[in-house]
This record gives sequence, structure tokens and C-alpha cells, in this order.
Amino acid sequence: MKISKLIIVLLFLFAGKTIYAQTDKIVGMWYTIDEDGNKKSLVKIYRATNGTFEGVIEKLLTGDPARKCVNCTGAEKGKPIAGMIFIKNLRPGGGKLSGGTILDPANGKIYSCTISLDKGGSKLKVRGSLDKSGLLGRNQTWEKAPSVD
Repeated sequence: MKISKLIIVLLFLFAGKTIYAQTDKIVGMWYTIDEDGNKKSLVKIYRATNGTFEGVIEKLLTGDPARKCVNCTGAEKGKPIAGMIFIKNLRPGGGKLSGGTILDPANGKIYSCTISLDKGGSKLKVRGSLDKSGLLGRNQTWEKAPSVD
């Protein structure tokens, strides 16, 4: 009886580490891709000091690289898009990141966000939703950027 309980505990521990290992693979540099398949920006996803995940726009690859978020409200209004933290408070669970928000600098709107890694590990599935249910929203696929040491 004690052995079966030990096995169950070990399975839960292993499953938990697998989930975190999967979400930790989301950390890194990613290209955002537009509807035509063109790279729009370079984004860095990282684990914040409070344990949540965030994303910052490192570089704009199209248009004016110094453009500002004119449609944003609050603290982001008029700030440069490059360098902006636009993904906030994502938490790991079920092999994905969710529960946080993503800002669309093009329209200044903030959406609920879910991010998951594809099976190959080279693409992210990013979903911005109007509400936490995730029913009404839009999907994007981002591509892994090469590592630069």
C-alpha cells in the first residue's frame, strides 16, 4: 500500500515538472507574424521576478521602428512600442501560459491571453480573447527566433 502511494506522489511530481518544463520552453525570443506571413516584430518572453511570465517588444521589423502607441490608454499612451511590456501576468498550467493579458499596440486594446507551444517547439500559438472564456478572439502563430549568444 505504501509503495503505491509513493508511486502516485512521484507521478504527480514528475507531471508537475513536465508542465513547467514545457512552459519554460516558451521563454526566449520570438517573431510575431502578420496575416501575410511576414515578420512584424521581435518579442522576448521571460519569467518575471514574481513568477509570472511577461513579454516585451524588443524590436519592430516593419514601419517606423520609433513609432509610439498612440491608441493606447493609461501609462502606455504615447510610449514607444519597442521596449514595451505588452504581455503581463501569464501563469503556467496545463502545459500553457494563461490568465494574463496581451496589449495590441495597433489598436490600444487589452485582451485575455493564452500561449502554448506547438509539438515541434518552434512555434507559439498565441490567443487574444475578449474575455477569459476565450470564445471570442484571434489566434496568431509566432516563430522561434534564432538564439544569439
